[in-house]
Amino acid sequence: MMFAPGDLCLLIDGKGRRYLVRLEPGRQFHSHLGPVDHDEILGGPDGVEVTSSRGQRMVAFRPRMVDYTLKMRRGAQVVYPKDIGPILVEGDIGPGSKVLEAGTGSGALTIALLRAVGSEGRVVSYEQREDHAEHARGAIERFFGELPAHLELRVGPVEEGLSAEFDRVVLDLPEPWHAVAAGADKLRSGTIFVAYVPTIPQVQTTVEAMRASGAYTMIDAFEVLHRGWNVEGRSVRPEHRMVGHTGFLVVARRFGSS
Repeated sequence: MMFAPGDLCLLIDGKGRRYLVRLEPGRQFHSHLGPVDHDEILGGPDGVEVTSSRGQRMVAFRPRMVDYTLKMRRGAQVVYPKDIGPILVEGDIGPGSKVLEAGTGSGALTIALLRAVGSEGRVVSYEQREDHAEHARGAIERFFGELPAHLELRVGPVEEGLSAEFDRVVLDLPEPWHAVAAGADKLRSGTIFVAYVPTIPQVQTTVEAMRASGAYTMIDAFEVLHRGWNVEGRSVRPEHRMVGHTGFLVVARRFGSS
């Protein structure tokens, strides 16, 4: 597929630095390497090489979701790729899943959920703050080109949306235990519940709420760390920096009659 006007493009320079660009005819991308004409990229294939006005070569790729997530405009805190993967896997979120999400935040996790469930699935995402909801709407539209038909964005507390309609609940909230208690009454048996929280006290309160309700089983709490490795000839070693703690995941399943 060739690059067309309106497409997102990831430009990578000779040192591996990455720049996210929306392509428009007649426009230029400006950096310390010199301007690059969008027209040099438009009509070219994924991986096309271009040259800046200063003779610096760059490669243009279609951005992966991970590239967009790391480069997207920030509103609320972004859920990072190292945590998005386990959320999708541990939550068993796939084509046809019906997901209730909160809070929408910057929209990074919402984008991943929408891709995972596909057009035959559904994502309903709650956000308490109107400004965050609008920011997320824009980020989602920029990634997909339009707001997907299988997404519904709502402003308000997620407890309003808890129902047996959903088979997955994914929360990025400071106090998910309120939804834990409400879900004990409203969610159907078998529903997978995932909470993403930044601190151990939040993990403890969430798990204790699940146990106290008597409505959740298979409760698991963990975090994911990501460490890159440097491979240069015979020098193979871990990077000096790593993506350490960002958040904890609490995963459980609703069981018993509603």
